[in-house]
Amino acid sequence: MTDAAIEAPEEVQKSSKVPLILGLVALLLGAGGGFFATFSGLILAPESPVSSTQKDTTPDALPDVSFVALEPMVISLTPSSQGRHLRFRAQLEVPSQYVSDVESILPRVIDVLNGYLRALEIKDIESPAALTRLRAQMLRRVEIVAGAGRVNDLLIMEFVLS
Repeated sequence: MTDAAIEAPEEVQKSSKVPLILGLVALLLGAGGGFFATFSGLILAPESPVSSTQKDTTPDALPDVSFVALEPMVISLTPSSQGRHLRFRAQLEVPSQYVSDVESILPRVIDVLNGYLRALEIKDIESPAALTRLRAQMLRRVEIVAGAGRVNDLLIMEFVLS
């Protein structure tokens, strides 16, 4: 036999993952910075004909609206509420040209709100976000009765459980 050197297999060195990770981090930072620059208007923003130093400093004119007061309501809640009552008073924000139209249908608006509020239970009223949700529901019902574009908002002046 010969004295042949036994060749040991060469170990393949694994490449480091550090450059890949650094590349991904740089890609994410670049994408985030590009989004921010575009979203905030630093780049690709439409050019304004008036520079920021020449802007008009007069306040915007107030919208041409009127407020129609709804008569106060006292609603007895469901029998499970042990004789509790809800005092409710609100106003409708109406464009000035529709004030007479909305005033002529106030009995219908009161009826819709009264029916909705009587159907409520105490648990519907006592949650922290209840007033916002109830206001949106009542406004939607008033808009259906009054017609599209005739009522801008429902302003709750009094909402008291007693």
